[in-house]
Amino acid sequence: MCGIAGFYDFLDQQQNSHRTLEQMIHPITHRGPDGFGFLLEGSVGLAHARLSIIDLEGGWQPITNEDRSLWIIFNGEIFNYPELRIELISRGHIFTTQSDTEVILHLYEEKGVRCLDDLNGQFAIAIYDSKRQSLFLARDRMGIRPLFYTTHNGSFYFGSEIKSLFSASSSIPREIDPRIMSEIFTFWCPSGEESIFTGVKQLLPGHYMKVTSSGVTAPQCYWSLPFCPDEPGLLSEREYAEGLRELLIDAVRLRLRADVPVGAYLSGGLDSSAITSIIKNYTDNPLKTFSVTFRDEVYDESQEQNTMVEYLGTDHHRVLCSYKDIATAFPEVIWHAETPILRTAPTPLFLLSKLVRQNNYKVVLTGEGADEVLGGYDIFKEAKIRAFIQSQPNSELRPQLLKRLYPYLALSPTRSAEYAQKFFATNADITDPFFAHRPRWKTTTGTHIFFTDETLERASSTPNGLSYMQEILQGMDFFNRAQYFECKVLMANYLLSSQGDRMAMANSIEGRYPFLDHRVVEYAGRIPIKYKMKVLNEKNILKQAVSDILPENIIKRKKQPYMAPDISSFFGDAEPDYLEYYLSESLVKEAGLFKHKNVEKLIKKCRKKGRQGFKENMAFVGILSSQILYDKMIKNFKIETPKVLDNVRVVGS
Repeated sequence: MCGIAGFYDFLDQQQNSHRTLEQMIHPITHRGPDGFGFLLEGSVGLAHARLSIIDLEGGWQPITNEDRSLWIIFNGEIFNYPELRIELISRGHIFTTQSDTEVILHLYEEKGVRCLDDLNGQFAIAIYDSKRQSLFLARDRMGIRPLFYTTHNGSFYFGSEIKSLFSASSSIPREIDPRIMSEIFTFWCPSGEESIFTGVKQLLPGHYMKVTSSGVTAPQCYWSLPFCPDEPGLLSEREYAEGLRELLIDAVRLRLRADVPVGAYLSGGLDSSAITSIIKNYTDNPLKTFSVTFRDEVYDESQEQNTMVEYLGTDHHRVLCSYKDIATAFPEVIWHAETPILRTAPTPLFLLSKLVRQNNYKVVLTGEGADEVLGGYDIFKEAKIRAFIQSQPNSELRPQLLKRLYPYLALSPTRSAEYAQKFFATNADITDPFFAHRPRWKTTTGTHIFFTDETLERASSTPNGLSYMQEILQGMDFFNRAQYFECKVLMANYLLSSQGDRMAMANSIEGRYPFLDHRVVEYAGRIPIKYKMKVLNEKNILKQAVSDILPENIIKRKKQPYMAPDISSFFGDAEPDYLEYYLSESLVKEAGLFKHKNVEKLIKKCRKKGRQGFKENMAFVGILSSQILYDKMIKNFKIETPKVLDNVRVVGS
């Protein structure tokens, strides 16, 4: 894992320099503290911050090809690089390192854009072709690794994090986009390529783009999510489970490839337990595991973690999170997330990655992705029940199934049958592309009452950000539509970003995701829904696949999604001093996003009673995170004078 940044000066104004590259890489040295590399050639500059995992001595970047016409910087890992390397050598390519980075470069030299089809990995890539004066950028299929870009004053800038772009020049505008604020306070994250900052975009997962002296070409899709109309399937349930198991074993084996020790996260849930058990049973990798526990028993899963630790005999380490721990770390979490968030859930993961680093580990395997691709979320179960009720709308028994939803929530919307039917809109149009998500969005949009009139007006003046998805979802059933949205939007733009890459890389930790191996995702897309969720048994096919390598109580455990205390982390004995500043009348009005009177009422409500409902929790965390973001990324953002970096290499043609 690493951090990358660079520029392309269209006008060859020489307004960018080696110092520009130093300024861009300086604020993301947490992504790669082991060494730094730079290339400045004419109008193009590349910068790299290295976290050494493969070829510790020789894998310095930028790396060039045989005739020094191509240069690459790369953030990520290519897990099948040994096999690709052997094939490329047989075709006459000459290698000077043992790194996976060089494999990408020679593959691009031979296949161009189509090299992406051969890569099994998680990556953000930048390749400069000096002969064609072009810059090629690409991002992995699922969006595990980030890549942002902007164009300003005749130059194109890109980087692993937005703070690199803002550090390129003080004249680059820094403004929060009200439209994306509205999306985040509805969907939890941006819906597409736009970021929270006006003019800053992300290269979407599974896309590539080119930059030349003529400008920026429109990003092109090279891989799409495989969800399609549900079909009976060609295999039996057992055969699908066996196929999934074989793919997962191979995905885990590939992701253990490293020249440094590899650990694993162990939450106590099915997904991480499956990954750690596969490591134990099918590899010789020493099993060191890490987990989060909570002082608040409502969120704690230490009992299930202990079950797995004893079952597998792992060398296990825990970080215990209190309300105060979450509140103390929260501003730093927002600095790394670079976006408003509606829950505190990323914060314990930030503290967990710090624990991993303290144990001298750089790489961990995690269980993210299983819920999205194998039908694990309650929202899928919820949609299935709502569709079942619609098929016999006069039934008095079918609505009773709603009581099966969200048993772990103290304020569950299923506490009253009448309220549940209204909340879940059991009479909604099942052909609506977003049928599954409408009830949830109705709750989150309740937070919009805190926006200023100007924010609401500017947010409503642009088209719906989900309009591009309407055509894609046509022809899919409600279950696959829900899966697609979870993978395309929530997983890529929230789970893998705010909870994944950013929280791990804040402490120089690389997360690896076996469930997001593209072969596993493509295979899961072909599994009939009836096997993914058997009646209301979520991730049924995964449970079948790993039933003999996990304790029975882990297999049969009722799903408890990962959550962390929200409002209760900031009030009572844990109330941090910084609330007075970030939520002050002067700063709230200066940011111009929220009505201070409404914010003040919410704070009084929170002080009166620590635990609140969904809307209040999301509103408070969203408002606080937005205010912190405004302060750190706009009001007080400074382009730091680059410090003297150790292990620096400057290369050129």
